[in-house]
Parts: sequence; C-alpha cells; structure tokens
Amino acid sequence: MEYRKLGKTGLTISRMGFGGIPIQRIDAEGTRKLLHEMADKGINYIDTARGYTVSEEYLGYAMEGIRDKFVVATKSMARTKEAMAADIETSLRNLRTDHIELYQVHNPSMEQLDQVTGKDGALEALMEAREAGKIGHIGLTCHSVQVFERALELEWVETIMFPYNIVENQGEDLIRKCTEKNVGFIAMKPLAGGAIEDASLALRYICANKNVTVVIPGMAEAGELDENIQACEDEKSLTGEELKKIEDVKKQLGTDFCRRCNYCAPCTVGINIPSVFLFAGYLQRYNLADWAKDRYSTLAVKASACVGCGECEKRCPYHLPIREKLKKCAEDMGE
Repeated sequence: MEYRKLGKTGLTISRMGFGGIPIQRIDAEGTRKLLHEMADKGINYIDTARGYTVSEEYLGYAMEGIRDKFVVATKSMARTKEAMAADIETSLRNLRTDHIELYQVHNPSMEQLDQVTGKDGALEALMEAREAGKIGHIGLTCHSVQVFERALELEWVETIMFPYNIVENQGEDLIRKCTEKNVGFIAMKPLAGGAIEDASLALRYICANKNVTVVIPGMAEAGELDENIQACEDEKSLTGEELKKIEDVKKQLGTDFCRRCNYCAPCTVGINIPSVFLFAGYLQRYNLADWAKDRYSTLAVKASACVGCGECEKRCPYHLPIREKLKKCAEDMGE
C-alpha cells in the first residue's frame, strides 16, 4: 500500500482509505472485524461523520485496542460555534477517543460558509478544539465547485473532500490546485454513489490522478476490501480496453443521476428517494426489470406517493429534477 502526506496536515495516510457510510448496513461486531482486517492490510485512514447515524459509534467500538493504527476523520454540519462544540464532544464520545486527527466542516453552501467563518460561527469552535488538543486539523467537504474554489483561498482549510470519479471530473483543475497549495485532497463518491458498477475500474481511474491524496470507497465486507486494495495498488497504465469502458460509463450515466448522498432526505411523505432511483437505474440502464421491480416492491412508500412539494430538490447538491424523475420511476415500475 502506498502512503501519502495529507497536505499541510503532515499526516501520513494510506492512498486508499475507508468510507464509513456503508457500515450503517452491518453492525458493531462486523465493523470491528472489518477494521482489524484493514489494520492488518495497512489501511489507516477512516472517514465518518456525525450525520452517518451509527457510523461513529460502530467505529469507536471497532477501534478499541487498535486506535493508534488509524488516522480518524469525521465531520459536522453544525454552522454555529455552540452547535459545532457540542458535535465535537459527541464525536469524541462516540469514537471513544480523546483526539480526532481531522475534523471537517460538512458540505456548506456559500452562504453557510459565511456563517461558519463569521462571529460565533463553527470555525471558532474548531479553532478552540484544536488549541485544546481535541482535534488535530481542520478540513472542509463540499459538492459545489464554487465552494471548492473558495475553500482553496481559506488559510484554515487543510484538506478538501469533493466528489471525483469517472463521470464527475468537474473539479479536476481545482484538485490540481490542491497539490500546488499543499492542501490534502480526499476523493469521495468514487463509484458515483453506487452508479458505477465496476469498482476496480473506478478506483484505477481515480488513482491514476496523482493529485488525489486519498480515495475513500465505502466498504462493508472483507471481499470488497480485498478487491479495492488490489485496484488501488495496481500502478499499471489504463489499457485501451479500460479506457473504452470508461467512455462507455460516461455515455451511459451522463450527469443526470442520483449519487445516493441522501441530502434530499427526509421526504415529507417518507419516500426513500435514493433507493427508488437505485432500483429504477437497474431497470432503465441495465434492463434488469424483474430484479429491479422485485426489490422496488419491498419499499414501504413508492415513487407514486410523491406530492410534489419540492423540499427534496431544495436540498439536492446536484440540483436534480427529483419530482420529475420520481414520476418517471413510478411509470417505469408500472404504478
């Protein structure tokens, strides 16, 4: 496993890290087993968040006895000093540690970034926590190119996390600037929220970009861990066949698709919007109608229940026409 310096933090981390979203699907014991395997195989970077339900708690339990093997990063959507200070304390308790290496401002808009950096904003709490030794470094995550560009001008931002994958390369110029400014770049959504099926190809594409400090695929099973490590350690140039597959994926997905970030939630009538789009994608893109409809049938609230309130669209960082897409999903699923 290759190791890199995480920008100006000076932290030494594995080129492949661990995205802590999928462990919400397993349990604390499963997480413990996975983390011990990661430690044995040299993966030392862990990403989680206050917003990932039980993720921090499971990771805290799983790291007991091996905490020193990992560089831990978490994040909060708190925008005020008071709320951020409270979230930092909660993260410390959940992670069962007295120190978190990297604490990040989680996906602020341009307006929210003003609040974070203003009087009594979240940045004040982060600075105080760093002075107290509770956190080591401060970063920022975002889905907006405009926020990414602005973050690069902020001296306190030591790392930036942004989507980067086969179909989302809108941040490539800014990723290169991260290297120039010695800001660590963390590539999230390597599989475009599950839309890209060939994980090995997706990770090889990302790791071919030397400006990416670390990529954080989500994993819940040892098999996924081994496959992802193999892909990230493969330093051979992409073949002509692989490049053709990459172009095929780009044509197939385009940009108008759900990344399953779940920022659209909660739906006012209880639709699990990312799951609807996931199952519909198997029908629409891969012609797996029976398989897709069978899984769609397990959803408690179907796409046809949409009342058109538009609250989800206000929260979607990709500005997807969710109401229109739900209507199409309902039609395709035979509702």
